[in-house]
Amino acid sequence: MRVQIRRGCVAFAMSLTVLLAASCGLEAGRSVPLEVNPGSIQPIAELEGVRITVGSKDFTEQEILGLIIAFALDAAGAEVRDLTDIVGSNSLRDAQLRGQVDIAYDYTGTGWINYLGNESPVAGSQAQFEAVRDADREAHGIVWAAMAPVNNTYALATSARTAEETGVRTLSQYANLVNSDPAAATTCVGTEFSVRQDGFPGVVRKYGIDAAKAQKRVVDDAIVYQSTADARQCRFGSVAATDGRIPALDLRLLEDDLGFFPQYNAALVMRADFTAAHPQVIDVLAPISRLLTNESVTELNRKVDVEGREPATVARAWMAAQGFITIP
Repeated sequence: MRVQIRRGCVAFAMSLTVLLAASCGLEAGRSVPLEVNPGSIQPIAELEGVRITVGSKDFTEQEILGLIIAFALDAAGAEVRDLTDIVGSNSLRDAQLRGQVDIAYDYTGTGWINYLGNESPVAGSQAQFEAVRDADREAHGIVWAAMAPVNNTYALATSARTAEETGVRTLSQYANLVNSDPAAATTCVGTEFSVRQDGFPGVVRKYGIDAAKAQKRVVDDAIVYQSTADARQCRFGSVAATDGRIPALDLRLLEDDLGFFPQYNAALVMRADFTAAHPQVIDVLAPISRLLTNESVTELNRKVDVEGREPATVARAWMAAQGFITIP
């Protein structure tokens, strides 16, 4: 079993998949799932015994990134509470705004489009990061810091066979296929991607797709990859660019030739009051962020989604391999 979300208010535990009740909501979870010892991360006096709640969303990459934070801060001496695996971006965001989660990795494009309500991305990873950093700090007192190189952008993918049969290599070619032969362009999309403005609705607008012709099937994100690979249910599918199943299933990403999708670089997200009280947290985590590349994160994701390993085991082993921690 993967680490699951822990919630307070037992009577509501089975129904709270989002934050609905302000009086209940999310409670700090449990301690980190596996033990770690210091490595290059040594105990820091200012963090000794400080209670820090770490959150993440409920997909593989987010669980791994959340657990990396948790193991790092545990090695630094904090009393870490694990609240990873929160269902959906907006639920994690609400938990941070309410003070129920102190720190998480989130994505710059999600912040800019989904949280701040902008319709157009900012070109370039650094420029997008600076835009969301400045706007979110001013509007909500939220700090973005230590951006990682990994860019987990949305994409549409297809199998090598479908790409060969249809000649579709770009999103413009995909749009032409949808408009001319909808049955040849059946598309599986994840739940969030189906409604987010930086997802399918935005692709439809940007690429001039006739929404009435689009044969879109909303499925669980985990189903999209295999369904697209075998092309029985769908010939195209929405994916995250760093998902380890893309190379494992020989999927091909369609080129975003009109530059619709924002940059989705991962960065630390915290409330300003938390950052001011514990500035050492960024010092601990910044060296880790620098090593989170597309290649390294895709491999971590592959170990979970293809090899079937636990996110906590994968995250801890990577931290130890980089020397940040040691394993008891």
